[in-house]
Amino acid sequence: MILHDKLNWRYATKKMDAGKPVPQEKVDAILKAIQLAPTSSGLQPFEVIVVTNPEVKAKLRAAAYDQAQLTDGSHVLVFAAWDNYTAERIDAVVEEVERQRGGKSDDLRAYYERLKGMYLPKSAEENYQHAARQAYIAFGIGVTAAAFEEVDATPMEGFDPAKVDEILGLREKGLRSVTLLPLGYRAAEGDWLAGMKKVRKPLDELVKKVA
Repeated sequence: MILHDKLNWRYATKKMDAGKPVPQEKVDAILKAIQLAPTSSGLQPFEVIVVTNPEVKAKLRAAAYDQAQLTDGSHVLVFAAWDNYTAERIDAVVEEVERQRGGKSDDLRAYYERLKGMYLPKSAEENYQHAARQAYIAFGIGVTAAAFEEVDATPMEGFDPAKVDEILGLREKGLRSVTLLPLGYRAAEGDWLAGMKKVRKPLDELVKKVA
């Protein structure tokens, strides 16, 4: 199967070719896949910041324990979740749904009013954690889309979120960084992981069936 072949091809690239940028049309295809990712109640409670500025990428590298993919890759996708659910943010989702579907819906508004009754009493941290899990769904689809486009990507949690938030001014925008995804192309030499067999649990260990 084509998708399985692409997923077998990908790996967490350790050394990218700094002289080989990813074409914009491939970046756009990856971002489109991220846009189409499912999220709880369709809220999409996150943003994706695309960083190409070399100076900013260097700062991100310093905040991510000197991982070179952040500067050697041509693009860095920063997944940043909402820091909280608010009535204004949820109402904006409702208004956009109605705009795109061509009219107001009492049923839709009632559904999201119930949703506000669930989220708004919770703490900001609890809501952020929920939003971050939604961002992870899109993050996984971004990794898959990159593989489908034969673009190398290195999923990253290893960074200082507070420093990344400061570099990109995320807190002022009501966002908190969740994950980083450098995009580029694997270097011909210098990647210790290149060519190694992909090791995963056997399906009968990973998957348990309840009949």
